[in-house]
Amino acid sequence: MVKIGIIGGSGLEDPKLLKDAKEIEVNTPYGKPSSPLAIGKINGVEVVILSRHGKKHQIMPTNVPNQANIHALKEQGCTHI
Repeated sequence: MVKIGIIGGSGLEDPKLLKDAKEIEVNTPYGKPSSPLAIGKINGVEVVILSRHGKKHQIMPTNVPNQANIHALKEQGCTHI
């Protein structure tokens, strides 16, 4: 089964984008990811969305915790990022 992980920006924060949406906070061996994970479905496909620069766009590009972000998505079972 395919599960898509999306590392996005402000355009993906629309609450109407996901069906059956829930938000979870996770921690990884690399620290916390940039934002909580939004989990739901788009057109019947399971997706996990993460805001690259944080929910309030407070993380500068050089400070994005890339390893934590990727690990968090893989931990949720994402097969494609």
